[in-house]
Amino acid sequence: MALPSATSDLESLLEHIKSVRGFDFTGYKRPSLQRRFAKRMQAVRAESFEAYRDYLDAHPDEFVELFNTILINVTSFFRDAPAWDYLRREVVPRIVEEAQARDSIRVWSTGCASGEEAYSLAICFAEALSEAEVSGRVKIYATDIDGEALAEGRHGVYASAKLENVPDDLRTRYFERHDHHWIVAAPLRRAVIFGRHDIVHDPPISRIDLLASRNTLIYFTPETQQGILANFHFALQPSGYLFLGKSERMLGRSTLFTPVDVKRRVFQKLQRVDGQDAARRLPPDSADLDGRDKSIRDAGFETAPVAQLVVDRNGNVTLANLQARTLFNLGRPDIGRPLRELDVSYKPVELRTPIEQAYSERRAIAIRDIEWNPQDGDPRVMDIQVAPLLAADGALVGVGISFVDVTRYKRLQDSVEESKHVVETAYEELQSTTEELETTNEELQSTNEELETTNEELQSTNEELETMNEELQSTNEELETINDELNQRTEELHHTNFFLESILAGLEEAVVVLDRELRVAAWNDGARALWGLLPEEVHGRHFMNLDIGLPLDQLRGGLRAALAGEPTSPFAVEATDRRGRPISCRTRITSLNPAGSGTAEGVILFMKAESA
Repeated sequence: MALPSATSDLESLLEHIKSVRGFDFTGYKRPSLQRRFAKRMQAVRAESFEAYRDYLDAHPDEFVELFNTILINVTSFFRDAPAWDYLRREVVPRIVEEAQARDSIRVWSTGCASGEEAYSLAICFAEALSEAEVSGRVKIYATDIDGEALAEGRHGVYASAKLENVPDDLRTRYFERHDHHWIVAAPLRRAVIFGRHDIVHDPPISRIDLLASRNTLIYFTPETQQGILANFHFALQPSGYLFLGKSERMLGRSTLFTPVDVKRRVFQKLQRVDGQDAARRLPPDSADLDGRDKSIRDAGFETAPVAQLVVDRNGNVTLANLQARTLFNLGRPDIGRPLRELDVSYKPVELRTPIEQAYSERRAIAIRDIEWNPQDGDPRVMDIQVAPLLAADGALVGVGISFVDVTRYKRLQDSVEESKHVVETAYEELQSTTEELETTNEELQSTNEELETTNEELQSTNEELETMNEELQSTNEELETINDELNQRTEELHHTNFFLESILAGLEEAVVVLDRELRVAAWNDGARALWGLLPEEVHGRHFMNLDIGLPLDQLRGGLRAALAGEPTSPFAVEATDRRGRPISCRTRITSLNPAGSGTAEGVILFMKAESA
């Protein structure tokens, strides 16, 4: 399924989820969100974000599946083992040593998912302290926004496959085996506090010694990452440590943290220093000078590469060196004139205010990056400094004004800034690509775990089907055996029936066998010859309803007696045979007791015609 491209519809859907369920994903990277949404949309067959929003409204249970898909809980114990080894050997002992004067050590694991990272931190501190001290002194706050994952972490029960990265000695020391699972030792469980926390919107936990946020930032936009890093800076102790994942590189240019080990992604909090440097006092040398020294000073002032003016306390220009006269077209007559009458008083910048500020504050006033377009020259950029001049007794005697041409440096600076901007843009693009690649890798890892789970389920189902197949084969073999036995019994029954039919056919008397309902079960040839009915005509019919010329009412009493198991005597009844001739039918009725059972299951009638 292609990724949906309607950006406005995605933003509308994110706002809808935020208002309905309180989950704010607006700070997450859009490509990753689009892939996650596309996966669920494909599962529910939604063609657009709008259609998926309607599906969410109609099926509230889908929110759970969506959140589980967005919140990729890819984690494990001691993930990226070299980084954890460094943390355990170098960083944790420092934290323990620095926290000797305090009662507790506070650790924060953000995006903890099902708790493997938090318990890994607990093991690191248990190695530096002891299990008893960990449960008493160390508090590890494990936070996430996935409630189901937090519930799993609180139990501290993990499958054997989850502990593959845990060394055998640590597994034996800090876990208990239970069937096919491992349970985190009780002291470590008591040290870890699980709770829901959104690192984007919720206030940070404070006074943290070690903050672990491994591969959590990569899901957020750069702006959101900067806000999260500012919260992390606030959360940490003055000497606190930040432990990031191997794909998070936003701190390379951050002013909030300094690297401790860039390769292992360990940083330490930097303290911000605000304020300005104290102003420097630059009084001129007021010592008496002889004529030779004065000439040297004047020559140095005259040939200085920087344009300089000296203005006395009355605002008159008393000195102007060669650079200043050339730059501002000043002549000898201009020396001694009031500064306010000269163009240099307001070109390139108005000087009255900085002069007054220099007098009042008794410090040098700097004015930087002043752009000036002289009439007979190229545009320039000037740095101007107005410094108060003090006599030997500390009295203000005037100001010295310096004009420094920084055009060339400004151009170089602009070029450097432009190059820096290009490099930063390329770096940000590379960082974004790296984080996107890592996000995709974690998504693939999550999908791989899902496929492995599905494969195990399919394998289990296949084993069950094989077991059922074996059971069916066994049942089929049993049925075949039973079928063979039935065939054998059927043949025996056919043989017995043939034997009985042969016996009945060999009797001269008419023989009729009735069941307990007095329905005809057997009718021999003698009965057919006497009464004129074929066996198939009477089989299953009620004997008392047959019209065969035999006074059946006279037989009713004998039939009942035989069914009751009472003995009966032969008797004769007057009847009419199949040819309509009157006959005397001598009849004998006996009970049908198979295998000598005490209950009659029918009766047998023996009938023989005698001449009337």
